[in-house]
Amino acid sequence: MNFSQYNSKKVLVTGHTGFKGSWLSIWLNMLGADVIGYALEPKTKKDNFVLAGLNKKLKNYYADIRDKDRLFNVIKQEKPEIIFHLAAQPIVLESIKNPFETFETNIMGTVNILEAFRIFESLKLLIVITTDKVYEIDDRFLMYKEDDRLGGKDPYSASKASVELIVKAYINSFFVENKDKKIVTVRAGNVIGGGDWSPYRIVPDCIKSLESNEKIIIRNPKSVRPWQFVLEPLGGYLLLGEKILKNEINGYDSWNFGPENSDIICVEELVKKIIRSFGYGSYQIISNNYSKYEANFLQLDINKAKKKLNWRPVYNINDAIDSTIYWYKNYKNNNVFEICEKQIKEYTIKWNSLIQN
Repeated sequence: MNFSQYNSKKVLVTGHTGFKGSWLSIWLNMLGADVIGYALEPKTKKDNFVLAGLNKKLKNYYADIRDKDRLFNVIKQEKPEIIFHLAAQPIVLESIKNPFETFETNIMGTVNILEAFRIFESLKLLIVITTDKVYEIDDRFLMYKEDDRLGGKDPYSASKASVELIVKAYINSFFVENKDKKIVTVRAGNVIGGGDWSPYRIVPDCIKSLESNEKIIIRNPKSVRPWQFVLEPLGGYLLLGEKILKNEINGYDSWNFGPENSDIICVEELVKKIIRSFGYGSYQIISNNYSKYEANFLQLDINKAKKKLNWRPVYNINDAIDSTIYWYKNYKNNNVFEICEKQIKEYTIKWNSLIQN
């Protein structure tokens, strides 16, 4: 995991103030990339972006992905070569409350990125981050492959499935004959890790309850999700980009990044493991008015990434939870950027050992 292709490259990360975006920005910074961030301001003072002091470690633009003129001006000025597009409204239940904003942000925000990628010559690689929820879920306990049917029963899922179709339309219309520009979409499972305080997510909800000495509330105890530590998919994105930049693989495709089948567990089991790792706590199961919007079972087929990228999950579910809880137990009294650096270095060492063996 050397990722030498990013060294000294100008890399635009949209959504860099968010949970995954902040971790990706730190990793790229460690790789020697010149990181340019474009996103809305962080939502809380405890966000990973804020506590890690990332506003002082990269070129930072607070702006809306829906603002095409602003986006184009930033790209014209900075001339990045690579884009990781994470900026989105990422919460299913928030999309039920605000469907228009979800569709506008996720669809038109991505169209703005695609238009910029089409127009500006400096841009060579675009990695569009979508979600495992782009698939047409039928709850038959299937493992979803990259070429399975797309769908969406809620505004968030539908918006992200639409993004996948729009990206394909741009590829077929503008980029198939252009060998200098490559686009891929990447789909990850439920990502956990330090610095996520988003509403309607089980890990932040657990931490908030544990810190307040309150019972954790569980609304979908038997729902099964492909939980994975934040560095797993990010490492996959970086590896994919590295191989495209080296012309080792095709640049027009979609990729799943998820955990091994043995590490896919239900919400209740996840909460029990979080309590174990944190050292104390209890939980309560209550009814959920929004359960009809969420799938009971999600599982990604990751064989394509294993075979073609030589990528594989490094951490099992217990490692993922322990690494996540480590951040939350240490963020108040330690340098958060150093915590993230430490976890990235530990992950990289274990990754290299795994691949060599």
